[in-house]
Amino acid sequence: MAEVIRQRLNDSPLARWTVLFIVATAMMMGYFVNDVMSPLETLLEMPRSQGGLGWTPSDYGFFSGAGSFINVFLLMLFFSGLILDKMGIRFTGVLACSLMVIGTLIKLLAITHDYNMIHIPLFDIDMPGTVARASLGFAIFGVGYEMTGITVSKAMVRWFTGHELALAMGIQLAMARLGTAAALSISAPIARHFTLSTPLLVALSFLIIGLLAFLVFCVMDRRLDAIDSMNPKDSRISSESSDDEFRLADIGVTLRNPGFWLITLFCVLFYSAVSPFLKFSTKLMVMKYGVDPDLAGFFSSIAPFGTILMTPLFGLVYDRYGKGVTLVITGALMLTAVHFGFSLPMHSSAVAITLMVILSIGYSLAPAALWPCVPKIIPLKCLGTAYSMIFFIQNFGRAIIPMFVGRANETDPSYTTSMLIFGFTALGAALTAVAMYYVNRRRSYGLQLPNIKK
Repeated sequence: MAEVIRQRLNDSPLARWTVLFIVATAMMMGYFVNDVMSPLETLLEMPRSQGGLGWTPSDYGFFSGAGSFINVFLLMLFFSGLILDKMGIRFTGVLACSLMVIGTLIKLLAITHDYNMIHIPLFDIDMPGTVARASLGFAIFGVGYEMTGITVSKAMVRWFTGHELALAMGIQLAMARLGTAAALSISAPIARHFTLSTPLLVALSFLIIGLLAFLVFCVMDRRLDAIDSMNPKDSRISSESSDDEFRLADIGVTLRNPGFWLITLFCVLFYSAVSPFLKFSTKLMVMKYGVDPDLAGFFSSIAPFGTILMTPLFGLVYDRYGKGVTLVITGALMLTAVHFGFSLPMHSSAVAITLMVILSIGYSLAPAALWPCVPKIIPLKCLGTAYSMIFFIQNFGRAIIPMFVGRANETDPSYTTSMLIFGFTALGAALTAVAMYYVNRRRSYGLQLPNIKK
């Protein structure tokens, strides 16, 4: 009887795709909030008399990197993985969604009030109180945001191992990119027609929806645990209450794996060349390519919108035909070409659109194949910690690159220097992916093999 129930739940396509939609909704709301301020850089830098906050490019660069501060400097992202592996998906997911709500509320309050200058001892700088408080809210949000990412990733592996794992992760990423694209597209028009704080108010509402969605997932996942306890010999699904529990000593399994370090280095370089770029891309479209400020966000949203269809497609290709590392290398090379293209003295909006389309393809190829590779080299009980260490190290790039780019844009408003920074970062990712290809051949990880077990 237990086996019959099991097939109705985990082996049922309806059940696992319902789970995917629920947890991906929570992730999508987080992605929306993560980029909701990106199209507002021009407005934030306007004087208060004109409806802005009087920020400088350096202020905005500091704020953009703040989402990674607690994760990086207080090691919170690393501890998030430990919490996930020790406490389970349900507890960690609810905690993560709640932190995103709290951080966004602080950020909303920060930009709706005026504050005096504040000295930040850690960085030995003075900045407007609005910037400091908004950065604090973004940092708290960042803890929940990254914690949600690793939790959703482990949930996908738990529910889709042996099935359409890459496709599921691709769809989850596509829904996340939909959140990013929506933020880049509608944030500036909403702010211009209402107030600067209105996009954040909308974002806060979305996060509450995401939290409620994850609570629904908790109910389904608890049922899976109950069924899994009746079928201890069935190893296709790891129960949250399994006797094969994570122990701190298991971290060594991950740290001794060269494939883990190559994937981690690739993530640092690849995402440092994408995520920070999207935060600066709206102003790039205005300043270098002469795009109307109300339309610039739509130009920037080409990349995340393109990934919505292409990431699941490339995930399906990996599921059925393999060649995961080949897809990763191709995506990184395309990203490299895009950033070097943006550094050239060409000012046509058609060029900008073309480069953003190519970026969207590369931005789809690499992640669609990369994340399903991790469970092939790391045991499931260590997976949360492995993802957290990858994201933790990745956050160094996401915290540091925006600061360098913000300063580069002050000294070189042509954006040549900042685009070269992004270009060489992407090139490093491509070279790392090539090294991953050769290590996979020596270690037989199976990264080039299909995911679906026939």
